[in-house]
Amino acid sequence: MAAPWPLGQTAPETVVVHLLGFLWFVSVTTGPWGAAAAGGEETLKCEDLKVGQYICKDPKINDATQEPVNCTNYTAHVPCFPAPNITCKDFSGNETHFTGNEVGFLKPISCRNVNGYSYKVAVALSLFLGWLGADRFYLGYPALGLLKFCTVGFCGIGSLIDFILISMQIVGPSDGSSYIIDYYGTRLIRLSITNETFRKTQLYP
Repeated sequence: MAAPWPLGQTAPETVVVHLLGFLWFVSVTTGPWGAAAAGGEETLKCEDLKVGQYICKDPKINDATQEPVNCTNYTAHVPCFPAPNITCKDFSGNETHFTGNEVGFLKPISCRNVNGYSYKVAVALSLFLGWLGADRFYLGYPALGLLKFCTVGFCGIGSLIDFILISMQIVGPSDGSSYIIDYYGTRLIRLSITNETFRKTQLYP
């Protein structure tokens, strides 16, 4: 027969119950539920939503430039819609419960600066009239164009080299702008290595 617990002291079961109750109270008041109930949790901004919690529309393309409308300083913005039942602060700072049809924020995307030089026209001039320097005149290199005209495209060698360079988009307009190329068409992107480029070590078997 077990000896009775001494008077003035709590039974072990009661101590455990009180301890579990205290731990539950601490977890509720300091956890996400308690913070939300106390108003301590700040509402997330819509632009801080994770991938899958919002969807962005494709940019509206300018037919003349083939770049997104309102492209300024190499940046344009597209509207993004938070998923239904998402609550966040929109671009105006208002806390909104979204249904999937309201714009939550504007996402910046990169765009290019164009100044009226067409890639198709440059390639065509280089292919058919490159020996007269028409491609260089068109791109804003009058000195090289005149030199090609006087030497018949450096006896054809310079015309061939220019055709390759223009086709590969290595040579562009003299003002530093980009070619007008179909937005969803084929374009080359130059990759460069800088001091901030991370090189992953190659592991060979």
